[in-house]
Amino acid sequence: MSEKQKGERTYASSELIRRFWPYLRKYWKLLALDLFFASLTTLCDIVLPMIMRQLTNAALGTTASLTASTVLRMAALYGALRLIDAGANFYMQSQGHIMGVYIETDMRTAAFDHLQRLSDTYYANTKIGQIMGRITNDLFDVTEFAHHCPEEFFIAGIKLAASFVILCGTSLPLTLLVFACVPVMLVVCTRLNYWLRSAQKAQRVQIGELNAMIEDSLLGQKVVKAFTGEKLEAEKFDRGNQEFRRIKTKWYYAMATFGTATRLFDGLMYLVVIVGGGLFLVSERINPGDLVAYILYVSTLIATIRRIVEFAEQFQRGMTGIERFYEILDAPVDIQDAPDARPLSVGKGGIDFEDVSFEYPDDHNRVLRHLNLSIRPGENLALVGPSGGGKTTICNLIPRFYDVTDGRIRIDGQDIRGVTLESLRGAIGVVQQDVYLFSGTVRENLAYGKPGATDAEIEEAARLAGADDFIRKLPQGYDSYIGERGVKLSGGQKQRLSIARVFLKNPRILLLDEATSALDNESEVLIGRSLERLAKGRTTLTIAHRLTTIQNADRILVLGQNIIEEEGTHQQLLAKKGLYYRLWNGLTAEAEGMENA
Repeated sequence: MSEKQKGERTYASSELIRRFWPYLRKYWKLLALDLFFASLTTLCDIVLPMIMRQLTNAALGTTASLTASTVLRMAALYGALRLIDAGANFYMQSQGHIMGVYIETDMRTAAFDHLQRLSDTYYANTKIGQIMGRITNDLFDVTEFAHHCPEEFFIAGIKLAASFVILCGTSLPLTLLVFACVPVMLVVCTRLNYWLRSAQKAQRVQIGELNAMIEDSLLGQKVVKAFTGEKLEAEKFDRGNQEFRRIKTKWYYAMATFGTATRLFDGLMYLVVIVGGGLFLVSERINPGDLVAYILYVSTLIATIRRIVEFAEQFQRGMTGIERFYEILDAPVDIQDAPDARPLSVGKGGIDFEDVSFEYPDDHNRVLRHLNLSIRPGENLALVGPSGGGKTTICNLIPRFYDVTDGRIRIDGQDIRGVTLESLRGAIGVVQQDVYLFSGTVRENLAYGKPGATDAEIEEAARLAGADDFIRKLPQGYDSYIGERGVKLSGGQKQRLSIARVFLKNPRILLLDEATSALDNESEVLIGRSLERLAKGRTTLTIAHRLTTIQNADRILVLGQNIIEEEGTHQQLLAKKGLYYRLWNGLTAEAEGMENA
C-alpha cells in the first residue's frame, strides 16, 4: 500500500510550525543567543552604505572635506565591525547547528518511542524503508531548518526594516517605488512555494519506496539467487529509480521556475533604482553620495531577498521533514493502557475467552465469532486445524498484539484491557516459528529475555534450552557474533536461543506458535525436549501443523469454520473419527509416503 493510498492528511505550514515550536522553545536560551549574534552579522551590511555615502559626499565637496584621517577612521570602524561579524558568524555556525542537532535528537527519540507503541496493523501496512527514511534523512534536514529558519528570517527582518527606514530618510518616493515590488514578489513566491512543497514531498516518498525495495531485495538475496531473479530485481529497481529521476526532475523544474521569478524581480527593483534614481539626480532631489548609498542599500535588500529565496529549498526540505515526522506521530496508537490500568496480578495463569469476536482492523476480515474458551491454570492446550481457522489470532489476542472486537479475555479473572501492557506481556513468553535474533552476540540476544541477567543465569537458561553445548563450540562462545538476524546459525540453533530467552524470562503463560514446523526431524526432537521442559508448570498454548508434536497435550482444540469443531485428548479425537482423525491420517499417509520414497 502506497502512502497516497493510505489517505494521509495534508498539513498547513502554519500548523507544522506551531507544532514544531515546543521543540525549538526547549532551547530558547541557545536560540536567543543565536539570534543576538545573527543581528551582529547585519552591522557591516547596514553601516557600509553610510560609510560610502559620507566618503562620496566628502569627495565631491571641498578638497579639505575628505582627509586621510577620515578615511582611516572609517576603515578602522569597518575593520572592527568585520571582526565582530567573524565572531558572531562562528557562534552561529557552531552553536546554531548544535541546537539543531539537539532538536533532531529529541524528535527522533519521540518518533522512535511512538513507533514502539504502534500496533501490528501499522507495520502490516507501512514499509520499513519509508519509516527509516522519516527518522533518519528527513530529520537531518530538520537540523538545518531548526536554526537557519529563525536566523534567516530574523536577519532579513532587520535588514528590511533598517533599509526601509534609512532609504525613506534619503528619498521617500523612490523608496516607496522600490518596496512596491516586494508584495508582488512575495505573492508570486508563495504560490510557487506550494509547487515546491508538493514536489519535495513526492521526492521523499519515492526515495522511501526505493529504500524499501532495495532492503527487500537485499534481505531476500538467497531467494533471488535460488530463483535466478537477478534480472527481475534489476527491472524492479530500474522502474523505481526511473520514477525517482522523473520526480526529482520535476523538483528541479520547480526550483528553476522559482529562481527565475526571483531574478526577474531583482532586475525590476534595480531598474526602478536606475530610472527613478537617475531622474531624481538630474532634478537634484538627491545628491550623488545619497544615490551611492541608495544603490548599496538596495543591493543589500536584494541580496537579503535572494538569500531568503535560496533558503526556500532548505525551508521546504525542513518543512517536508517535519510533516513526515508528524505523519508518524499522528499515526493512532490502537493498543495502549487504559487510564486506570493496573499491573496484572499473576496467579495460577488461567485464561478465559468470553464471547470473543475479532476482525482485523485494516481489511475487516472476521476471524473469530463468539468464541468461549476456558484454559485451566497449568494446562497444555494445543490448537490445530486448517489455515485461516484463527489459531494464531487466538495467541495474538492474549498479549494484546491485537484487541478483541467484541467480548473479553481474562487472565486469572482480570480483563486484560484493564491491566498495563508491560505487566501483561511480562507474564507471557512467546516462541514463534520465525525466530528473530538481533545483530550482536549470543549473550546479548539471550539477555534480552531478562535485562541485567547474570552470566550464570544466562548460561543456565541456555542449558535448559539445550543450547549450551553448541554455544560453547562457537569461536567466542557466548560472546560470538551471530550476524544480522542470526544468519551465522542454523534454524535449530536459532530456535534453541529463542527458547533460552523465554527460559530466562520465566513467564507464567507460554505461547508456542508452530515453534518446530520449519525444522528437520533431528532438530525437532531436540527442540521438542526443550519445549517440554519449558512448558512444565506453565499454562501453555501450542499451535502445531505437525500433529505428532502435540500428542501429549492435555487438551487439543480443532479449529475450523465453526470455530471449535472438536476438542479432547489425542486418543479421544482419534476415536471420534472426525476432522482431527482425517488430519492425522493425512499427515501419517504423507509421512509414510516420504519414508517409502
